[in-house]
Amino acid sequence: MSELLPRAQSAAEAIGPALQAAGWTLATAESCTGGLVGHLITQVSGSSAYYLGGIISYANSAKQRLLNVSADDLRDHGAVSAPVALQMARGVRATLGADVGVSVTGIAGPLGGTRDKPVGTVYIGLATPDGEQVAHYVWDSDREGNKLLSAIAVLELLASSIDLD
Repeated sequence: MSELLPRAQSAAEAIGPALQAAGWTLATAESCTGGLVGHLITQVSGSSAYYLGGIISYANSAKQRLLNVSADDLRDHGAVSAPVALQMARGVRATLGADVGVSVTGIAGPLGGTRDKPVGTVYIGLATPDGEQVAHYVWDSDREGNKLLSAIAVLELLASSIDLD
């Protein structure tokens, strides 16, 4: 997985200038990555100019209480789903007062996978002033790899969504 670290660093470095050019602030909501996205963002010097903070909402009760995720959607779709990822992004945006909210929820493994949602299944939610979207991935790695690939995907989705070119 060390071969992915330069990609992670590059993605983290790319979001700052784009956010600052847009005049936007960022907040993160993480589940399966356990704070890795926030860690990568804060590895960039000067990130405090645009990164407000993050919420690690591993338990469903935390998703509900801190991010206003619907209990009905958690029950009907599961924590690892597009509706929950989008609600997490909206929720962290509102809770921390950010312009942009991004979230990640998934199954890092090696346990927890099902036939419908195998280990490596991840949903990323993004809520910006320009709109909302959800991305879906299924990684084929170990726990550490699934977490790192998910964090990179969050940063790359964010960078491509706020790119002003």
